Amino acid sequence: MAVSPSSDAPRERNANLREWISVFGCMLGALIAVLDIQITNSSLPDIEGGIGTGADNGTWISTAYLIGEIIMIPLTDYLSRVFTVRRFLLSSVCLFLSFSVACAFATNLGEMIVLRGMQGFWGGVMIPMAFARVLTTLPKHQQPAGLAAFALTATFGPSIGPTIGGYLTENYGWQYIFFINLVPGVLMLALLFPTLERQKMNLGLLRQGDWWGIGFMSIGLACLQTALDEGNEKDWFGSPLIVQLTLIAAVTLTIFVVIEFRSANPAVQLRLLTHRNFALGTIANVAIGIALFGSVYVLPTYLQEIQGYNAEQVGVVLAWAGLPQLLIIPFIPLLQKHFDARAIVCTGLVIFASSCFMNIHLSADSSGDQFFPANLVRAAGQAIVLAPLAGLAVIGVPKAMSGAAAGVFNMMRNLGGAIGTAVLATIITKREQYHSNIIGQSVTAYDGTVEHFLIESQRRLLQQGTSDPGLAFHQAEAMLGELVARQATIMAFSDIYLIIGATLLAAAVAVMLMRRNPGAARPVEPSDPKRIIQPAGTN
Repeated sequence: MAVSPSSDAPRERNANLREWISVFGCMLGALIAVLDIQITNSSLPDIEGGIGTGADNGTWISTAYLIGEIIMIPLTDYLSRVFTVRRFLLSSVCLFLSFSVACAFATNLGEMIVLRGMQGFWGGVMIPMAFARVLTTLPKHQQPAGLAAFALTATFGPSIGPTIGGYLTENYGWQYIFFINLVPGVLMLALLFPTLERQKMNLGLLRQGDWWGIGFMSIGLACLQTALDEGNEKDWFGSPLIVQLTLIAAVTLTIFVVIEFRSANPAVQLRLLTHRNFALGTIANVAIGIALFGSVYVLPTYLQEIQGYNAEQVGVVLAWAGLPQLLIIPFIPLLQKHFDARAIVCTGLVIFASSCFMNIHLSADSSGDQFFPANLVRAAGQAIVLAPLAGLAVIGVPKAMSGAAAGVFNMMRNLGGAIGTAVLATIITKREQYHSNIIGQSVTAYDGTVEHFLIESQRRLLQQGTSDPGLAFHQAEAMLGELVARQATIMAFSDIYLIIGATLLAAAVAVMLMRRNPGAARPVEPSDPKRIIQPAGTN
């Protein structure tokens, strides 16, 4: 027999103003933490020049931040129980802002890597804190609104990060990418200081700490992320360094998983993955991370390499994948009242995938304007995915485990993004080589079209001042080679969009296997004056 409340049973309370302010403050922190993952991407050439490093090393500016963030996210629940949410979060915000400012004064790559790593480490606290704050502070019927706000930080942040970074770099200098964090950071402190509950620290938990698990996890994730970042550049397993890093990551992360499942007080609650919805939701979340971070990597790379866009121009194109979400996400809680959350998520994933399929026929003429329709479709899809997915994933997870669930769920999305970006970069390289081979088989000196192109190019070069016909012909051959390489690269980017779209459709399959959200149904408390008894299984 199932028990359900009668229509005149006491209604669940609403969150008060203080609770909403604290939730909003946490969301502000999650936004700047996620935004800072991508904010440097469109400005890397300027930063590299400012600190005197080469393009091959500049990716560490983004990688260092991501390593720090991925390590801290799953540890946030444990450390917040030790030092209390108030002390730990406020301290983390202050440290994040301090390291943000320090990054602007870095003078070499070594300093920048250390400072960005520490910035990401403390920024990683703010993402799961925002998620957990929704689940632990807001009553059930208001959690969809809170999760919608969290979804805004998770999907809007990566999309708009390069836009803000590009604008600041082109108009004020790359240092302002890091100074800009002070504005929302100070506002966040002003909102959280008076609204977070004061509690006593539980330092005794330090003696019970899963320090072996934390150590193996930190080493494993750091090695994994480094191997992913450097793999494509160093030809993956053709490099002894990548082989060593991969082996260390495989061994340490395996030991970490064993420790977490055997420990009575694990630092990261991997047992949550035994919950059907949480496991399937996490799988879908990893795929979303691949698509979300991958899209933000692929489009700027294409525009810079193929069309020669600068940081600000790239940012303007990406803005249309971010700004429309501000208008769509507030309506997600309303959708959840009338439709099955699984249907909403699957619809969003299909729309997101469709935006990728719109870009599978790129050409040399595909530039910013041509990406406008696809970016609008992408914004619509991204906007309606994450909030209902997060709600579905925590079905069956005890409220006391909300913080741990937030850590695992968000770490896996970021880890999916890191793995996805590395894999996509490798696929672009391999597919470019493949297409170059195929095109090269047709481009021969015996082909009439090729011969005509070379003769016409030689003639133009001679008219433009090249005195030696032999040199002009050699330059014409070089031009033809560049055209072949460019077309092969464009075709490789088209292939990538097909792969991202297929990944999102696979995520939709995982979502369809999840259990339905029970909606507003709730158990009757002993104080309820009336109740209705219904047969078990009745909705």
